[in-house]
Amino acid sequence: MRITQGTFSFLPELTDAQITKQIDYCLAKGWAIGLEYTDDPHPRNTYWEMFGNPMFDIVDAAGLMLELRSCRRTFPSHYIRLTAFDSTHGTESVVMSFIVNRPKDEPGFRLIRTEEPGRTIRYSIEGYAAQRAPEGSRY
Repeated sequence: MRITQGTFSFLPELTDAQITKQIDYCLAKGWAIGLEYTDDPHPRNTYWEMFGNPMFDIVDAAGLMLELRSCRRTFPSHYIRLTAFDSTHGTESVVMSFIVNRPKDEPGFRLIRTEEPGRTIRYSIEGYAAQRAPEGSRY
């Protein structure tokens, strides 16, 4: 199962040259860029671990690509997301995010059906990655 989250979720994987062009676009807009990673990409898991601090003062995509390569070396079997923030309104608002690394095997999610009183049926999803223990070695 291929996880689809973020701006370019339904496109084929971006190459490093395409990622660099997106970084250039973000920098031209004055957005700060951060890298985040996780081994559990549940859709409600919006708080991924940060790889370093957001880069507020970076002016060249080459510096960010260096950080991305370092993050990929450190977490080769994790999802890595590039996130751009717009701080022009006084708060950090995410304006763009997309996955720049994913594990070779994406286990996906299972649908859980629960019957409640009054013929109510509730559905939820659970990542297969969350069933594996310990955390951090789920893949």
